[in-house]
Amino acid sequence: MTTVSERAPAHPAAVLLGAQAGAVSLPVCDHYSGVESRMKESLALQAEMAEEFGACVFDVTLDCEDGAPVGGEAEHAALVTELALAARPGMRVGVRVHPVDHPAFAGDVVTIAGRAGQRLSHLMVPKVESVADVEQAVAALDAADAETLPLHVLIESPFAVHNAFDIAAHPRVQSLSFGLMDFVSAHAGAIPAEGMGAAGQFTHPLVVRAKLAIASAAHAHGKVPSHCVVTEFNDMDAMRTAARKAAREFGYTRMWSIHPNQIRPILEAFAPDEAQIQIATNILLKAAAADWAPTQIDGTLHDRASYRHFWQVLTRAHATGRALPPEAKAWLTPAVS
Repeated sequence: MTTVSERAPAHPAAVLLGAQAGAVSLPVCDHYSGVESRMKESLALQAEMAEEFGACVFDVTLDCEDGAPVGGEAEHAALVTELALAARPGMRVGVRVHPVDHPAFAGDVVTIAGRAGQRLSHLMVPKVESVADVEQAVAALDAADAETLPLHVLIESPFAVHNAFDIAAHPRVQSLSFGLMDFVSAHAGAIPAEGMGAAGQFTHPLVVRAKLAIASAAHAHGKVPSHCVVTEFNDMDAMRTAARKAAREFGYTRMWSIHPNQIRPILEAFAPDEAQIQIATNILLKAAAADWAPTQIDGTLHDRASYRHFWQVLTRAHATGRALPPEAKAWLTPAVS
């Protein structure tokens, strides 16, 4: 008869993920491009960095909303479809289509989801105002035989922020992104232009309130909150500061990149450092040895609530290509049968 002490410890993922925490896990960086040459460069860079880090450390989202020339929407949709289909296997590639009330939306979905739905990691829908918009997008995807394709949505107006909790609750929604520029523009000049900047977006009360509401809504339903762009893409100090604030003060677990120079600063800001990784590993090893019962470690009481936090530290470290101790790596590397 096998005793408790002889049993192999349960895997952290089997005992630590609650109804909300960790329901969806995505790369911490979502890189956008819409011009053909830049889309090809983005896909090539994604493959190169996957080799470097040993994991696909950022998504590439091919853009139809801002990337398609007026009058050339159908041709652009066909282009991004071909690029997605030609991407290296195992790489995460999504597409941002036009808003659901745009004349090109239906064609985008038929072309892109209809032909490449099984290849895509997600479909980003901009300017989502309510659950009704989500339902319209879902119906279009289902009609295109893309019933399992996850939706990412952009929250870009005061009304959308008001509805963020309901939007996040929809089962097809995987991530909520904050659309800073449109949000500020939706206030008829009441928010100054500085509110769109790398510094002002973290200080203006209405922008701060919106960011916190979106992050809270996403976490309430186990979804991923994705932080907005930093348009000053040549200012690396501003980029690093914004990414750190988004990750450490505003509750975001993912962030947009609009220039290749922004990808590594985002990875660095959202990845745990070596000390955090070692602490998390030590605590979880002791917790596993105790069959996940409460334990006292270095004078501090830990239980499954804190274990869950440290497990998420390790999963994010793995997702950002950080080196892991062998014991932690074994938890996060699929067994070879």
